[in-house]
Amino acid sequence: MSAPARVLELANASVLVFPDRVSACDAAAERVAHALRSAVATRGQAILGLATGSTPEPIYAHLVKLHREGTLSFANVATYNLDEYYPISPLDPNSYRSYMHRHLFGAVDLPANRAHVLDGTVPESAAAEHAAQYDRWIAADGGLDFQLLGLGRNGHIGFNEPTDLSAEAAMRLPTRLVDLHPTTRADAAKDFGGESRVIPRALTVGVAPILAARSILVVAFGPNKAESVAQSLRGPITAQVPGSLLQAAPGTVTWILDEAAAQAL
Repeated sequence: MSAPARVLELANASVLVFPDRVSACDAAAERVAHALRSAVATRGQAILGLATGSTPEPIYAHLVKLHREGTLSFANVATYNLDEYYPISPLDPNSYRSYMHRHLFGAVDLPANRAHVLDGTVPESAAAEHAAQYDRWIAADGGLDFQLLGLGRNGHIGFNEPTDLSAEAAMRLPTRLVDLHPTTRADAAKDFGGESRVIPRALTVGVAPILAARSILVVAFGPNKAESVAQSLRGPITAQVPGSLLQAAPGTVTWILDEAAAQAL
């Protein structure tokens, strides 16, 4: 496993800073693999919460490599993805179901009925019940052993966007249908061919099930994430910076950063 260039032990998190994104992603993938193997060895299955976007793509590539080498099996794993645009077809290349199939599901031995992604095709009248059912599925599987998170430029985790709620209320948020923040839509514009074409809503796993995970790994890279990283780790706990809510889960959260993302710490 790649060694971090430096380690920061903060009150509410461990922060591993790597010299570049490649070494950081390799280390993140090895942590996912370790959590998977450990949970399977301890209780016969591993329940993983997974993220999407450009940040985790090299992490999934590393996990696929381990699988092809015969050192990592997903046969006793269930996965729960953080979010999905709404509405969207799973066949749409911009859907997160399609993303996961391209980057992980289609290349490993994960059982099809244990690869969970929120359904962007449910009728809007059923969206709230679908979201509540998703939380019940996670609970029925014993909760998340490991949650992989990215961090938005505006500090979002999943699609839990900045909000005027109190921190306490935000920490209780369940899985639900949300409106996307303007910054999130701007950052997605390149995938959709323009900001006006970005689907403006999404289903997202809530803050409550994220905080309940037994282990949380946050990955963030590049100078455009430096401010939200610093606010999440050094700032007050506030729903205006959803990443800061992770401070409420001391002892379970590790951050993996490159030097550019860590420059404001």
